[in-house]
Amino acid sequence: MADLVFFTSPIGLGHATRNVAIAQHLKNIPKKFVSGAGACRLFSEYGLDVDDLYRPPPFRVENGTLHSPLRWLFSYVSYYNRCKKVSTKVIERHKPSLVVSDEDFASLVVAQKHNTRTILVTDILQTGFAKGIGSIIEKKMNQSMKNIIQKCDLVIVPEVGQNHDNIVRVGPIVRDTTKSRNQLREEYSFDKKTIIVSIGGTDLGKFLIEKAVESFRKTNLDAELVLVSGPSLHMSDTSHRNLGFVSNLHELIFAADLVISLAGKSTIDESRHYGTPGIFIPIKGHFEQEENAREVGYSFEDIFRLEDLIVEKIDEKRNPCPFQGASNAAELIRKFL
Repeated sequence: MADLVFFTSPIGLGHATRNVAIAQHLKNIPKKFVSGAGACRLFSEYGLDVDDLYRPPPFRVENGTLHSPLRWLFSYVSYYNRCKKVSTKVIERHKPSLVVSDEDFASLVVAQKHNTRTILVTDILQTGFAKGIGSIIEKKMNQSMKNIIQKCDLVIVPEVGQNHDNIVRVGPIVRDTTKSRNQLREEYSFDKKTIIVSIGGTDLGKFLIEKAVESFRKTNLDAELVLVSGPSLHMSDTSHRNLGFVSNLHELIFAADLVISLAGKSTIDESRHYGTPGIFIPIKGHFEQEENAREVGYSFEDIFRLEDLIVEKIDEKRNPCPFQGASNAAELIRKFL
């Protein structure tokens, strides 16, 4: 039994990392997590109780561009229906007093039918994947999503801004560390200027790793390139240190001099929190990543000037911007228990 059940979208690792950040402020509360893929591995490495039950449809990305978004939307509808069956079993077994969903809308529908209180954590209030006739289908999906959001007891948005209705903006939600930057650099043997290249929880960023390696070689910088290829991508190139999957990317970001990443919100927020300069390249056609990248001054086309950006950004002054979103979110959740 668990008083609190988190249903976490396993699409990427950003949802899981911010749920870990929140959970670190809810230590004395029995919690259960439900997710899938690399997200479950992340939760497990933090010692959290997680069930690996979700299998989301993969995006199709070629040369950094999202293909067949409408086909993905249809696959997502099928996945959503499977998630409702999974969440029904979990909620009926645990009978939680509160369900927290990080962009897993199926669990919200089920919890609301069971008269269980619901909190949504999200940084998007509507999607924008499809074009043409597909946008009509997506519009209907967005209306359904809006209805679910309105029925939530609380919606936590990890951004700075105004609150309205049931929506509370708590600021970016990031994981903290108790270690200093010098301690982390020593721990990871970062003896030179260090560039971290991270692509999250899927293999969709392979194009970015390949371009970053190629561009770095051209710079002739006296620096080290460290790859974080994640749980899904296996690289044959051994000319650079590859850490594969890590559960503490925020500490690597803190220790590094520059981070190159896809434009996932959590990685961008961790870079801002720790003051590490970053280059964020979105998947072309992925509306959420393109919007995240625009907010920090990047677009997909910047991948073609990556060499110049690396030289420019690696000596940029650090500018930490500490956020309290995790503790703010945890305090709001605690009030519902």
